[in-house]
Amino acid sequence: MPFSPLDEQQMRRALALAARGEGFVEPNPQVGCVIARGDEIVGEGYHQAFGGPHAEIHALAAAGEKARGATVYVTLEPCCHHGKTPPCTEALIAADVKRVVAAQRDPFPKVAGGGFAGLKAAGIAVEVELLHREAKELNAPYLHLLRTGMPWVIAKWAMTLDGRLATSQGESRWISGEESRAMVHQLRGRMDAILVGGETARRDDPLLTARPPGPRVATRIVVTDSANISLDSQLVRTARETPTMIVCGSSASSDRRAQLAAAGCEVLHFSDCTPGQRMERLLQELGKRRATNLLVEGGGKTFGLLFDCEDINEVHAFIAPILVGGIGSPTPYDSEGRKTMSDRLILVGMETQRLGPDIYVRGRLS
Repeated sequence: MPFSPLDEQQMRRALALAARGEGFVEPNPQVGCVIARGDEIVGEGYHQAFGGPHAEIHALAAAGEKARGATVYVTLEPCCHHGKTPPCTEALIAADVKRVVAAQRDPFPKVAGGGFAGLKAAGIAVEVELLHREAKELNAPYLHLLRTGMPWVIAKWAMTLDGRLATSQGESRWISGEESRAMVHQLRGRMDAILVGGETARRDDPLLTARPPGPRVATRIVVTDSANISLDSQLVRTARETPTMIVCGSSASSDRRAQLAAAGCEVLHFSDCTPGQRMERLLQELGKRRATNLLVEGGGKTFGLLFDCEDINEVHAFIAPILVGGIGSPTPYDSEGRKTMSDRLILVGMETQRLGPDIYVRGRLS
């Protein structure tokens, strides 16, 4: 049965509600719910915080007795298992709703069609895949974590108009303007982890925190074979206040690893592996910890490694109207790169925005 324009209108409202949970609900999905009788919305809600009531529960509470015989629009298949909260299917059945329209099936193993089956067994009409593409895009990081066991990787950089991350002498403060830097802090505030390479950590001495704080506190990660990070760096000095991880390789001495650990850093030592293998093992470890979103802030060699391995899912680039030139100045893709244009990486769903003097470009890799 085709969906009506009213069905689509209500689902778009549910998707807009779901997006409010970004940064608050991970590793759970963002979910929104609208309960309607015809064109009258009698209840709505969204998943507001990890471990808290799901979208359907908020919407049912708002609807009260008006939920009886109503249509429920939800952006993801209702859960049917006991987790941190009771099953939403039981609440929907108890409320005696007539119809459930869902944007997509939840691939989480404890749901995976079971929610729909339970609703149908109770005599509730179930219709699926209204605005399916939009729902998948909204929850791409959640779906990626389930599918691959690794976080969604976002590459962020600021560059000059001639494609440089810094001058030939390594100076990069400040390429982007205040408006762009404010946007970066918003982005950091919804991340589970923020990663830089050892060279960037040593050169820029970054703090890698969101200012002002966002809904999440990201673990700060430095990937460096030697673990040659100064004990006086901002990252190490604040390791007891903000989680800090040093990911090192075979050339990191046991003394240096012990010093960093004593300063409050978590040290992951991956010996006898290539830089690419070390990065893959890190992503797998973050996935085991259910980190959903990882922000990579450079430098060019770290970006290059991740681009070459096709581990980057999304790009946020801030382009400043300045030129610095310089042979050997770092670029956002500092590796051997793609051999042919047919092997190029393509940004899809690209959006652009003016931020002060800068151009902000964001999109996903196909």
